[in-house]
Amino acid sequence: MRIALGSDHAGFSLKEHLASWLAESGHAVYDLGTHNSDPVDYPDYSAAVAQAVLDGRADRGIIICGSGAGAAVAANKLNGIRASVAHDVYTAHQMVEHDDVNVLCLGSRVIGTAVAEDLVEAYLGAKFSREDRHVRRLDKIRALEN
Repeated sequence: MRIALGSDHAGFSLKEHLASWLAESGHAVYDLGTHNSDPVDYPDYSAAVAQAVLDGRADRGIIICGSGAGAAVAANKLNGIRASVAHDVYTAHQMVEHDDVNVLCLGSRVIGTAVAEDLVEAYLGAKFSREDRHVRRLDKIRALEN
Protein backbone atom coordinates (compact mmCIF):
# COMPACT_ATOMS: atom_id res chain seq x y z
CA MET A 1 0.00 0.00 0.00
CA ARG A 2 1.16 3.57 -0.69
CA ILE A 3 1.19 5.58 2.54
CA ALA A 4 1.57 9.36 2.82
CA LEU A 5 3.19 10.09 6.17
CA GLY A 6 3.65 13.44 7.87
CA SER A 7 4.12 15.03 11.25
CA ASP A 8 4.88 18.20 13.06
CA HIS A 9 7.87 18.52 15.39
CA ALA A 10 6.06 16.74 18.25
CA GLY A 11 5.41 13.72 16.05
CA PHE A 12 8.78 13.68 14.28
CA SER A 13 10.37 10.85 16.25
CA LEU A 14 7.32 8.57 15.96
CA LYS A 15 7.01 9.41 12.26
CA GLU A 16 10.61 8.39 11.67
CA HIS A 17 10.01 5.09 13.47
CA LEU A 18 6.81 4.37 11.52
CA ALA A 19 8.41 5.30 8.19
CA SER A 20 11.09 2.65 8.68
CA TRP A 21 8.66 0.09 10.08
CA LEU A 22 6.19 0.59 7.21
CA ALA A 23 8.92 0.34 4.57
CA GLU A 24 10.24 -2.85 6.18
CA SER A 25 6.66 -4.18 6.08
CA GLY A 26 6.58 -3.70 2.30
CA HIS A 27 4.65 -0.44 2.02
CA ALA A 28 5.65 2.46 -0.20
CA VAL A 29 6.14 5.40 2.16
CA TYR A 30 5.91 9.04 1.05
CA ASP A 31 7.50 10.98 3.90
CA LEU A 32 6.11 14.50 3.55
CA GLY A 33 7.93 15.90 6.56
CA THR A 34 8.78 17.43 8.85
CA HIS A 35 12.36 16.22 8.65
CA ASN A 36 13.65 17.31 12.06
CA SER A 37 12.37 18.32 15.49
CA ASP A 38 12.46 22.08 14.90
CA PRO A 39 9.05 23.66 15.66
CA VAL A 40 6.68 23.76 12.68
CA ASP A 41 2.95 24.26 12.14
CA TYR A 42 0.99 20.99 11.94
CA PRO A 43 -1.62 22.27 9.42
CA ASP A 44 1.07 22.41 6.74
CA TYR A 45 1.86 18.70 7.12
CA SER A 46 -1.77 17.69 7.54
CA ALA A 47 -2.57 19.43 4.26
CA ALA A 48 0.36 17.79 2.48
CA VAL A 49 -0.68 14.28 3.55
CA ALA A 50 -4.35 14.91 2.81
CA GLN A 51 -3.55 16.28 -0.64
CA ALA A 52 -1.41 13.23 -1.44
CA VAL A 53 -4.40 11.02 -0.64
CA LEU A 54 -6.76 13.16 -2.70
CA ASP A 55 -4.35 13.26 -5.65
CA GLY A 56 -4.01 9.47 -5.61
CA ARG A 57 -0.30 9.55 -4.82
CA ALA A 58 -1.15 7.59 -1.66
CA ASP A 59 -3.83 5.06 -0.82
CA ARG A 60 -4.03 6.24 2.78
CA GLY A 61 -2.46 8.85 5.02
CA ILE A 62 -1.03 8.97 8.51
CA ILE A 63 -0.39 12.23 10.36
CA ILE A 64 1.26 12.55 13.75
CA CYS A 65 1.21 15.52 16.11
CA GLY A 66 1.27 15.77 19.89
CA SER A 67 -2.34 14.70 20.47
CA GLY A 68 -3.53 13.82 16.97
CA ALA A 69 -6.42 16.26 17.36
CA GLY A 70 -4.96 19.26 15.56
CA ALA A 71 -3.79 17.09 12.68
CA ALA A 72 -7.30 15.65 12.30
CA VAL A 73 -8.99 19.06 12.41
CA ALA A 74 -6.66 20.43 9.72
CA ALA A 75 -6.87 17.39 7.42
CA ASN A 76 -10.67 17.35 7.59
CA LYS A 77 -10.81 20.82 6.03
CA LEU A 78 -9.99 19.29 2.64
CA ASN A 79 -13.07 17.97 0.81
CA GLY A 80 -12.88 14.22 0.45
CA ILE A 81 -10.72 13.65 3.49
CA ARG A 82 -12.09 11.70 6.40
CA ALA A 83 -9.46 11.92 9.14
CA SER A 84 -9.78 10.60 12.65
CA VAL A 85 -7.68 10.14 15.76
CA ALA A 86 -7.33 6.56 16.98
CA HIS A 87 -5.51 5.53 20.12
CA ASP A 88 -7.10 2.07 20.40
CA VAL A 89 -7.16 -0.83 17.94
CA TYR A 90 -10.96 -1.06 17.75
CA THR A 91 -11.28 2.53 16.56
CA ALA A 92 -8.35 2.14 14.16
CA HIS A 93 -10.14 -0.53 12.15
CA GLN A 94 -13.77 0.44 12.79
CA MET A 95 -13.28 3.98 11.49
CA VAL A 96 -12.31 2.51 8.12
CA GLU A 97 -14.93 -0.25 8.09
CA HIS A 98 -17.84 2.06 8.95
CA ASP A 99 -16.70 5.58 8.02
CA ASP A 100 -14.23 4.95 5.18
CA VAL A 101 -11.57 7.02 6.99
CA ASN A 102 -8.60 7.67 4.72
CA VAL A 103 -6.27 9.50 7.14
CA LEU A 104 -5.23 8.16 10.54
CA CYS A 105 -4.11 10.75 13.08
CA LEU A 106 -1.94 9.77 16.03
CA GLY A 107 -0.79 11.59 19.14
CA SER A 108 2.88 11.01 19.86
CA ARG A 109 2.45 12.35 23.40
CA VAL A 110 -0.38 9.86 24.00
CA ILE A 111 0.95 6.57 22.63
CA GLY A 112 4.31 4.87 22.17
CA THR A 113 5.82 3.04 19.23
CA ALA A 114 4.41 -0.43 19.99
CA VAL A 115 0.84 0.87 20.25
CA ALA A 116 1.36 3.01 17.14
CA GLU A 117 2.42 -0.07 15.17
CA ASP A 118 -0.69 -1.96 16.33
CA LEU A 119 -2.93 0.96 15.36
CA VAL A 120 -1.37 1.40 11.95
CA GLU A 121 -1.61 -2.33 11.28
CA ALA A 122 -5.32 -2.34 12.19
CA TYR A 123 -5.97 0.80 10.12
CA LEU A 124 -4.16 -0.43 7.02
CA GLY A 125 -5.71 -3.90 7.25
CA ALA A 126 -9.27 -2.58 7.41
CA LYS A 127 -11.57 -2.14 4.43
CA PHE A 128 -14.78 -0.12 4.07
CA SER A 129 -17.71 -2.53 4.56
CA ARG A 130 -19.91 -1.01 1.82
CA GLU A 131 -22.96 -1.98 3.88
CA ASP A 132 -26.01 0.06 2.84
CA ARG A 133 -26.23 1.92 6.16
CA HIS A 134 -22.58 2.95 6.00
CA VAL A 135 -22.81 4.01 2.35
CA ARG A 136 -25.92 6.07 3.17
CA ARG A 137 -24.13 7.79 6.05
CA LEU A 138 -21.04 8.44 3.96
CA ASP A 139 -23.23 10.03 1.29
CA LYS A 140 -24.64 12.35 3.97
CA ILE A 141 -21.11 13.30 5.02
CA ARG A 142 -20.21 14.08 1.41
CA ALA A 143 -23.33 16.28 1.16
CA LEU A 144 -22.12 18.26 4.19
CA GLU A 145 -18.90 19.07 2.32
CA ASN A 146 -20.90 20.83 -0.37
